[in-house]
Amino acid sequence: MAATPVPTGAQPRQAAPLSARLAPHLTGWAFALPFVLLFLAFWALPIVASFVLSLTDFGITNLREPFGAPYAGLDNYSKLIHDELFWKSARNTAYFVVVGVPATIAVGLAVAVGLNHAALRLKGLFRVAYYLPVVTSIVAVAVIWRFLYNPDVGLINRLLDLVGISGPNWLGDPHLAMPSLIVLGVWRNFGFDAVIFLAALQAVDPALYEAARTDGATAWQVFRRITLPLLRPALLFLTVLTTIGYLQVFEEPFVMTKGGPLNSTLTVSQLIYNQGFKFFNLGYASAIAYALMLVIAVLAVVQFRLLRPET
Repeated sequence: MAATPVPTGAQPRQAAPLSARLAPHLTGWAFALPFVLLFLAFWALPIVASFVLSLTDFGITNLREPFGAPYAGLDNYSKLIHDELFWKSARNTAYFVVVGVPATIAVGLAVAVGLNHAALRLKGLFRVAYYLPVVTSIVAVAVIWRFLYNPDVGLINRLLDLVGISGPNWLGDPHLAMPSLIVLGVWRNFGFDAVIFLAALQAVDPALYEAARTDGATAWQVFRRITLPLLRPALLFLTVLTTIGYLQVFEEPFVMTKGGPLNSTLTVSQLIYNQGFKFFNLGYASAIAYALMLVIAVLAVVQFRLLRPET
């Protein structure tokens, strides 16, 4: 077979020098270097250090010689499994998540649907008003709600007195303390969900709704068959994000109840704080933190599998 003739004057293509090929990559890493250093120093290193701590019996006596802490292996994790206080805090946290996450998403979705369909002149003002609790300091919010729940001078019980109802001790009753915190959590966080849902709703093609109404679909059928399926990406995002936040709930019970009464509002994050900064059992606190991280990771994977958009 005859060789293909090379056109006169054509030169064979030369490979680019190694430095020229690496230049774009090096430039990119140079711009990313500040973030990489910050990530390593304040995220990666503490994560690895906390895991190492969870394998030791690090306590207040090891402050002078932190590298001399006795190795405990998996003893902290074994202790965690048999710790009734840990399981109590886990049940409280699960209660907060199981009730609070669906309630927050449902209220946020209802508000978003209402704002999307309502012909309001001040729709932007309502968006800001609903979102305002999200950006307000949680400590300030918790202090105000603690006064609202006050059994003697709180606004809630005062309003109940006007209609002849004797209000309970909301934060002093073991059966009412956690539901009271959940109400606060829903009130504070539904604005974020509403904003995300509203953005997703405004991206839906109105022609889909018009076609459904032309075919005689009811409002519920339109919502179930069109709106909800198209909101699955937003629903997945908010479910995962809200679940992660509620699993790490700390400020509300810390400010309002200190975990009481009778540990009825003690959460896993608060138990980590107590073990690490009150009793200085940093090894055990790190083991609890890693157990919480494992639960968060497993739930996130399950939620991604259940709620991911259909392809």
